[in-house]
Amino acid sequence: WSPATFDHNLTDFPLTGAHISVPCIECHANGYSGTPTNCYSCHQDDYNNTSDPNHQAAGFPITCESCHNTISWNQTTWNHDALYFPIYSGKHRNKWDICADCHVNSNDFTVFECIFCHEHNRQDMDSEHNDVPGYQYLSSACYNCHPRGESFSRGKPIKSFE
Repeated sequence: WSPATFDHNLTDFPLTGAHISVPCIECHANGYSGTPTNCYSCHQDDYNNTSDPNHQAAGFPITCESCHNTISWNQTTWNHDALYFPIYSGKHRNKWDICADCHVNSNDFTVFECIFCHEHNRQDMDSEHNDVPGYQYLSSACYNCHPRGESFSRGKPIKSFE
C-alpha cells in the first residue's frame, strides 16, 4: 500500500485545522459517497455537552462555524457585545464571571436578569418610569428600552444612574 493521493482540497470539504489529522475512517466508516459535511453531524456530542454556555439551553444554532473554527472547538469568534449586550466593554466589563451570572435559567439562556446586580429599587424605578407606556419592572423590559445598557432612553437621562 502507498499513501492515498486523494486531494480533499478539491472537494466541498477541504481539510483544515484539526480535521487534517483525523484518520479517514472516522468520517468515512460507511464509505465516501454521501459523507455529511456539516459540523453538527460529527460534533453533535460537543454541542450537546457544552455547558458554558449550554448551547442547547441558549438556543444556539447548530451551524458551529458561526462561532467556532476548525483549529479548536474552544477558540470561538462569539461576540456577545456585537450580537446582544455589551459585557466585554463599557460598564459591564469584568463585572461577571460566568454566563449564569446574568443568564439565571440554565434551561433557557434567553432568560436573563439585570436586577440581581443592579440596585434598582422597584419603588424608585416605578416612579422613574411613570411616564413610560407599558412599563414593567422586569429585566426583559429594561433590555427593551436599554438594549446596550445605556443610562438613558429615547434621549432622556435617567436620574438614578447619575
